Amino acid sequence: MDAIAADLHRYLQEKRECVLASLSGLSEYDIRRPMTPTATNLLGLVKHLAGGELGYLGDCVGRPAPVRLPWVEDGSIWDSADMWATAEETREELVELYRTAWRHSDESIEQLPLDAPASVPWWPEERRGTTFGSLLVRVTAEAGHHAGHADIVRELIDGRAGGDHDDIGDTAWWETYVARVQGAADKFRAV
Repeated sequence: MDAIAADLHRYLQEKRECVLASLSGLSEYDIRRPMTPTATNLLGLVKHLAGGELGYLGDCVGRPAPVRLPWVEDGSIWDSADMWATAEETREELVELYRTAWRHSDESIEQLPLDAPASVPWWPEERRGTTFGSLLVRVTAEAGHHAGHADIVRELIDGRAGGDHDDIGDTAWWETYVARVQGAADKFRAV
């Protein structure tokens, strides 16, 4: 594995772990409930990221996923079925699905050079041809994007902030900081 692939892999793994850490200590209800107007929820993020890795870093580079995803097979992915957990899907099975995706993707990272050809069948035909490196960058960016969502959703659920929260300040520091930010915003509040 070259240095760039190793860096991307390290960043990807950090974000994978952040997403799963967001589930820690929460009830089944809290990891499933929609927390934004677009229904963003923690377990749905896990499910979505698992499918993305299996597709982009597996199927698209000639390494078929070791599992089939029902929401891909039946086409319901196009109705956002990959963004939430059904009542029949357990936390344990979706977390294990994500870990299966990690293992499969990690094998691709170890086996394929960044310039290996790739093809994304769900992209427009004129853009389908790409490289493994481009897809690895995409998946790493996607994991970072959704790890940020997971941090915010977790904070909305129970106030627990991201991993560096306590490194920045204690409860008093955060209260003062939030008051300072609110004070600046209040200068623009409509009367």
